[in-house]
Amino acid sequence: MVRRSGYAASVGLAAIAGLHIAWGLGASFPFESRSELADTAVGAAVVPPPAACHAVAAALMVASGLCADLPVGSARLRRVGRVGVATLLAARGLIGLVGRTDLASPGSSSPRFRRLDRRFYAPLCLLLSLGTATAAPHR
Repeated sequence: MVRRSGYAASVGLAAIAGLHIAWGLGASFPFESRSELADTAVGAAVVPPPAACHAVAAALMVASGLCADLPVGSARLRRVGRVGVATLLAARGLIGLVGRTDLASPGSSSPRFRRLDRRFYAPLCLLLSLGTATAAPHR
């Protein structure tokens, strides 16, 4: 069960990284337009620049690899990395639940984003945090 939660978190983080790559390349998926993407997924008037989208994607891919316990670096370093990822995701989830994502991402304050953040994005971050925290290394 524990290993499955780590794999589920790994897959989820990789999928979200894929979205960020697509957004950095100019896609608006799954939204009709870039302005709808900006309001719904970012809470701002415009989508962040490609470099920012790709930086987030890179961080998410590293987090995904940590959850999957890919054999890169020492076991201790991977364990510390998983704790860091779980902590960051938990913090993001908690500030989203209280409607203050703008503290971590200035400008993320549109009413639509805040509503979706409380209902979907923040709980997803908390689930990913739990999956990351309970990810067991391969034996």
